[in-house]
Amino acid sequence: MTDAAPRVLLLTASYGSGHTGVAETLARELQIAGAVPSVVDHFLELVHPRFDEWSRGLYYWILKEAPALWGGAYWVGDRLSVSSPLLLGFNRIGARKLRRLLRAERFDHVVSVHPAPAAALSYLRGRGEHVPSHTTVFTDFVAHTQWIHPHVDRYCVPAEEIANELTAKGLPRDGVRVTGIPVGREFGQPADRAGARLSLGLSPRQPILLFMDGSEGGFGKLEEAARTVLAMEQPFQSIFVVGRERSLEARLGQLARGRESRVKVLGFVDNVRQLMAAADFLVTKAGGLTLTEALAAELPVICFGSLPGQESRNERFAAMAGVALVASSGAQLQRVIGAALRDSGLLRSIRERIRLYRRPHAAEQIVDLILEGRAARRERAS
Repeated sequence: MTDAAPRVLLLTASYGSGHTGVAETLARELQIAGAVPSVVDHFLELVHPRFDEWSRGLYYWILKEAPALWGGAYWVGDRLSVSSPLLLGFNRIGARKLRRLLRAERFDHVVSVHPAPAAALSYLRGRGEHVPSHTTVFTDFVAHTQWIHPHVDRYCVPAEEIANELTAKGLPRDGVRVTGIPVGREFGQPADRAGARLSLGLSPRQPILLFMDGSEGGFGKLEEAARTVLAMEQPFQSIFVVGRERSLEARLGQLARGRESRVKVLGFVDNVRQLMAAADFLVTKAGGLTLTEALAAELPVICFGSLPGQESRNERFAAMAGVALVASSGAQLQRVIGAALRDSGLLRSIRERIRLYRRPHAAEQIVDLILEGRAARRERAS
């Protein structure tokens, strides 16, 4: 008799595209490995759709209108214990429906890619509720306190430095695995730069600058970056990917009118790997998933327009690791781009550092850890 395919619950939240992108990548890898994944949005499905809509709306409003407020909240959260009364029971949110789901479905394993479901699972296990083997997968280059909970079996983190920070905060080292952040398999494939440029209608000889702002768009400084690019004299082409922000796409299109050979404006895209293959470097705010995709693609990064909170912490990590340059203003961006275009050795040294941090097979490694753990438990029970 053969064992039934292992069932894995993946818990995410739709605050930006990073968490859900990681969950979907893991789901695809689990299917390849013969498991049965289920992706559940914690706030939408386990709290309430109206709460999800309201909280996401508030989150995006703060990021656009008062980003320093989010940065302050993120800073405070990193200094609060997960059991602090100041969190107002946030560690229990969604726990009631999550308990019902776990009892009804009998999953073999649970994976959290957002701190809220990780907190709810830890709360349930702490109250004696049966919770399957639980893995938390970090989606940023930050050892933030609100990701750390007492009843998690395994943490998968993006870099050795993050693992060291977690152990310094009291986690046992054997419960922390340095896997990287999951990205699609295509990012681990060799790049066909000439083919990518030909397909995209780009110059085979000029430097190509790729500008990105996340799938939602409109939170970074792409408009300022476009003005900077248009004011520069060096020969290069640029691609601006604005995501779903139609008004920003229209404004950039207006700016680039008559200069389309210099600035190409795209909306939401599904060929990020091809764009990265064509580019010489990426200019972006420092989202965890975008940085990870660039690392996997061995693409040097200039961080520009990063928001306070997790993005500024990601930016600091990338700069200290030597895998990215940082520009804090349009004038500084112009100087950094100019330096990168003039000095091929600068980009070469960044690529050398990238090779120390790129982990394009993180998803496969995490799935192997999950399914090996299940096999080991089954072996002990037999």
